[in-house]
Amino acid sequence: MAHPFTTILLDWFRENRRPLPWRETRDPYAIWLSEVILQQTRIAQGTAYWQRFIERWPTVELLAAATEDEVLREWQGLGYYSRARNLHVAARQIVELGHFPDTMDEIRRLKGVGDYTAAAIASIAFDLPEAVVDGNVYRVLARHFGIETPINSTEGKKTFKALAQELLPPSEASAFNQAMMDFGAVQCVPQSPRCANCPLIESCAAFREGRVEELPVKLKKLQVKTRHLTYVYIRCNGYTAIHRRGAGDIWQGLWEPPCVQNDDLLKNAKLLRSNVKHVLTHRILLADFYLLECAERPPLPDDFIWIPESDISQYGVPRLVELLLETVASYQK
Repeated sequence: MAHPFTTILLDWFRENRRPLPWRETRDPYAIWLSEVILQQTRIAQGTAYWQRFIERWPTVELLAAATEDEVLREWQGLGYYSRARNLHVAARQIVELGHFPDTMDEIRRLKGVGDYTAAAIASIAFDLPEAVVDGNVYRVLARHFGIETPINSTEGKKTFKALAQELLPPSEASAFNQAMMDFGAVQCVPQSPRCANCPLIESCAAFREGRVEELPVKLKKLQVKTRHLTYVYIRCNGYTAIHRRGAGDIWQGLWEPPCVQNDDLLKNAKLLRSNVKHVLTHRILLADFYLLECAERPPLPDDFIWIPESDISQYGVPRLVELLLETVASYQK
């Protein structure tokens, strides 16, 4: 017999289910794609990207046949670019396997797929009884059952996973997992949750004890560091210079203009904007944007290439470089 929490949650879901495009299919490729895109991305933004990917690469075989540059370019603006590279590698894994993996062990072997994503794909695409646990699930369970164990501790992860699995009805795994996601996203939200019309209010420990704003508990985050960058956009007879960022730093595989410190390039360059702020997960970037217009190409490291300025939109660049390009375009006008 289902837990009362589960019964009420599923009833709520039937009335409040969000109409999302990837919920209209059982295609594991489409479901996997949505889960990867929605990691660290709001649904409002991620939906447009999902639709573009599906339109350009409607099958995993077509995505696997794309180049990494094409995938990164389509991903541009979503951030966390390792997701795009992992997506591309995993697509090739799937093609090599000959079918979309349909067991938890096989799904977990896909590049970039962790426990949450594997459980989501397994339950939604294949009806496997695997509970998902993400930020929404942590919050709903912590509040309803009054759990004070930090959600980002080893003990907390085990506790919440076990509870979610216990509450999951094996015959309705897909509905339960999606209900948990939706309930945390639209009802039991982080700030000012809709407690007044919550169907679980009578059994909610946090509401009963006046601790809604205190739960869930989370250990302190890593200290955010500030990093300064100086970009120089070079304009030389209709061409500009860019290079691909290497491994071991942010934005691996994306393209950027020269990023310099006390360089000769700055001597004749014009400052367009200073201290442009761009926030990442564990660091804040402050960037200065310069424009260097010259008749002869200045010497640059060997990994730089010269491209027509009109072609730069064909290269995947991080959001901060997009801001630089927008600034340069505004200066032209």
